[in-house]
Order: sequence, then structure tokens, then C-alpha cells
Amino acid sequence: MADIVDIAVGAGSFSTLVTAVQAAGLVETLKSPGPFTVFAPNDEAFAKLPPGTITTLVQNIPQLSRILTFHVVSGKLMQADLAKLGTVTSVEGSPIPINCTSGAEGGFEVKNATVLAADIEADNGVIHVIDRVILMG
Repeated sequence: MADIVDIAVGAGSFSTLVTAVQAAGLVETLKSPGPFTVFAPNDEAFAKLPPGTITTLVQNIPQLSRILTFHVVSGKLMQADLAKLGTVTSVEGSPIPINCTSGAEGGFEVKNATVLAADIEADNGVIHVIDRVILMG
């Protein structure tokens, strides 16, 4: 297996996230043993942000770091674990509401984002792909 960063790079659909993680200086953290649970916005999720948002964030590293660490939780939490919790606390320190619906759909939402792919295991945690960037507040 690979670590969280290597999986994101290899997937090819997280180039904006990878660039943001590099700009914020978080690569080494996300390559460390962890474990971490990462709610990873794909490139389409970043494209939904208002024009210029990404450029502004890359120019404001403290704010970029806060937003990125809001997408990370300490520990390896699979979808089944998250369903039991209801809320988790991000590495940034804010609560993230989790809504897992039961039934055949297996729906799974993280704050205002829908999980597109859950339980992608890495050497140092797990990735859940989400359809939008989750913002604090």
C-alpha cells in the first residue's frame, strides 16, 4: 500500500488538493505514520469554489492550512466507525458533523459534502473522497 499523499497523487483526480497540501507545507505530516482520516475534495470539488478562491488561499498559507486541516481527523475511521460517531473533531479543532444513512444507498455526508468514495485504505489511514470543499463555521 501507499501513504495518503501517494494515493492522492496516483489517483490523478486530486491535483488541486495535492498542490494545496504542498503549498501549506503539510506533505510530511500526511506522509507520517498517523493514522489519519482524510475527507479529500477531488478536483471537481475545488472547481465549485468561487473564482479566485484557490489563488487567494495559496497566498494566505495560515488560512489554507486551517481549511486543509479541517478535512483531517486523527485516527483511522472507516465509514462504519463514522456512522456510530455522528460528529468527529478535525485536526484543526472544529467539529465535523457526519450523516450516514442506512439502507441500500449507504449514503454518507460530511458536513455539507457527499462522500463519493469511502474507505480507501492507505498505509497511514483512510481517505473518503468528497464532492465539495468543506468550510468551517
